[in-house]
Amino acid sequence: MKLKTHLQKLLTQHNCSKSVIRHSAAVADRALEIAKNFSVPIDATLVFTGAMLHDIGRGETHGLEHFISSARIVRKEGFSEDVARIVERHIGAGITAEEAGALGLPPQDYIAETPEEIVVSYADNLTSGTKRLTFDEARTRFVKRLGSSHPALSRLDAQHRQIHGWSKKS
Repeated sequence: MKLKTHLQKLLTQHNCSKSVIRHSAAVADRALEIAKNFSVPIDATLVFTGAMLHDIGRGETHGLEHFISSARIVRKEGFSEDVARIVERHIGAGITAEEAGALGLPPQDYIAETPEEIVVSYADNLTSGTKRLTFDEARTRFVKRLGSSHPALSRLDAQHRQIHGWSKKS
């Protein structure tokens, strides 16, 4: 069975809507497209799997904490810890332990670190439903949601610089 079909079936089994499944596929496609031009080694299968499963927890909740549900499900389903960390760290441009505690989430860092984690988080930020956003559009959405002085903006900017730094085209 093809990996994409298998992962789509898993999303369906965990009560994800068709729109969540389409979004996940769009993020996976965007992440692979971005990563194919990297000058650093990247595991494309890991990127694809993590991107496809990043919102699997939305079958349980559409709240902010969906990423925690997603990581729990991925671990329960037996995926590698590398996949689980992509899923757990895809949220926005990351959440620090202090921010997580203030939001009522388990107080730990949820900030993408590896190239695979960063590219999935970045691709998710640049995808609204199945619509592709420019970086400027994504940044504007962050400002509208969080305000112009939120620390997530500097993390988003850092992701953008990192992605472009890894790009062979930069």
